[in-house]
Amino acid sequence: MLGLVLGTAVVVWGADLLAKEWVLASMAEGEQRPVLGELLQWHFVRNPGAAFSFAAGSTWIFTILAAAVVVFIVTQLRSIRSPLWAIAFGGLLGGTLGNLTDRLTREPGFFVGHVIDFIQVWGFPAIFNIADIFIVSSMIGVVLLVLLNIGLDGVRRTDEPKRQRAADLDATQPLDPEDRP
Repeated sequence: MLGLVLGTAVVVWGADLLAKEWVLASMAEGEQRPVLGELLQWHFVRNPGAAFSFAAGSTWIFTILAAAVVVFIVTQLRSIRSPLWAIAFGGLLGGTLGNLTDRLTREPGFFVGHVIDFIQVWGFPAIFNIADIFIVSSMIGVVLLVLLNIGLDGVRRTDEPKRQRAADLDATQPLDPEDRP
């Protein structure tokens, strides 16, 4: 699953980086371009904070949090045996690395760089980027996997006691209390 996690992360990070470089090369900051009328527009902004420019003066905190997410995912890589978890963690890793790259390399400087955002959807109060899409989508996937009790190994756990069919039971072995009818 390591390849699936890292492959997904590289694709997401690469797509995000290429899109941001395109925006920087072809748009002026603040410029808006309709894609699907007012429904979808490119709108180039530099975001010093989190979603909705929250905590714009605390960029360094988001840099530390992003680095912590990357470290956490890397420490879990050997435990992942589920393709669903691999895709979720790969998307989260790629998205986090996309915004972390901005924080480390963009103006106004190392560790406090502003994230390049450019996707604006009518009726949605924030402008975002490809990394943000994958961070949110991946976190929704993680929440669903947790709610479904699917472990990193891909095994679904339940609170129901184990039950074996009578034909599968070895008559010479006593039943565990949890397996008794």
